[in-house]
Amino acid sequence: MKAWIDLFSTDYGLMSVAVIVFILAMAVYFLRVFLGLMDETGKSTHE
Repeated sequence: MKAWIDLFSTDYGLMSVAVIVFILAMAVYFLRVFLGLMDETGKSTHE
């Protein structure tokens, strides 16, 4: 329980949460971009 309190109440804990959220958002963004590019490439080669 102390770990959760430290995570959300200290400056280094909040920065860790911010980094984790940023990395997850970046992963979702890149996944969407790469899947879109793969779909585009597949359509252009089949036409």
